[in-house]
Amino acid sequence: MVMNIVVEFFVVMLKVLWAIVMAGLKWLIRPKEKSVAGQVCVITGAGGGLGRLFAKEFARRRATLVLWDINSHSNEETAEMVRQIYREQDNPMTKEGAVGGVEEVPPFQPQVYTYVVDVGKRESVYSTAEKVRREVGEVDLLINNAGVVSGHHLLECPDELIERTMVVNCHAHFWTTKAFLPKMLEMNHGHIVTVASSLGLFSTAGVEDYCASKFGAIGFHESLSHEIKASEKDGIKMTLVCPYLVDTGMFRGCRIRKEIEPFLPPLRPEFCVKQSMRAILTDQPMICTPRIVYMVNFMKSILPFEAIVCMYRFLGADKCMYPFLAQRKEAMNNNEAKNGI
Repeated sequence: MVMNIVVEFFVVMLKVLWAIVMAGLKWLIRPKEKSVAGQVCVITGAGGGLGRLFAKEFARRRATLVLWDINSHSNEETAEMVRQIYREQDNPMTKEGAVGGVEEVPPFQPQVYTYVVDVGKRESVYSTAEKVRREVGEVDLLINNAGVVSGHHLLECPDELIERTMVVNCHAHFWTTKAFLPKMLEMNHGHIVTVASSLGLFSTAGVEDYCASKFGAIGFHESLSHEIKASEKDGIKMTLVCPYLVDTGMFRGCRIRKEIEPFLPPLRPEFCVKQSMRAILTDQPMICTPRIVYMVNFMKSILPFEAIVCMYRFLGADKCMYPFLAQRKEAMNNNEAKNGI
């Protein structure tokens, strides 16, 4: 019995080493990207920011887009951008080497569908998911991207905004996954993407509700990944996206130490989505952008808390959200003054 355990332990160690080697090779040799042409892709929070850019990237790969957003106008704007990409792809172009000098138009014509959804309300999620199944078909890719931030210090934040942050950034992932995962399991095919944040791996002051919601989303994603592995459904893939501060305007005003900022500027949204798409299309389990986020997360796991505090203070990360919170408070006060409140 003891010998069996020892042998099994060494086999496990070999498998662990092999997994590390294979992961390292994928960093050096770029894997081939899979095709998502003709697959149905649901994107939450598609009306702007990263959601809009994800929609455009999947459209370029001829996926059928299902765009969810609480704002109908911005969602339709994204849909029109997607349609324009489809039109450009479907427009016959003269191409050297093509038969008769003209490239044939692909037989499949992807479409885009828009739905007004409040992902924070599970009834809205479930009813809209049912409409998607009836009107579009079964979903192949689910991009859980929708997110909000309250922009208040904890003791100044209304309870309703804290609840809203938790529901949209975390609980909504439960509702969307419960809506679409059963068919994925039945077909043993699908891909679920969780767009989280580096603030779900390590936190900072002033955004307790946001950090908690992203920590929750990452915990949900990791547990679900283990559950899918345990069910031996190898056709269902999971990708966790954890970017550093992205310049979408969500955290406008956030600043780290000015001497450090040139070396760690906010990410361009286009770069963030390009990196994320590469990870999704190569079935990479996790992508942190930039790569220094991996190191910071590792150091947080092994260093004492006081050592982390010292590093935060050196980088100016301990109070980096304070300018953002001050701007939000000033903007709110100005709006109240204009409205005569």
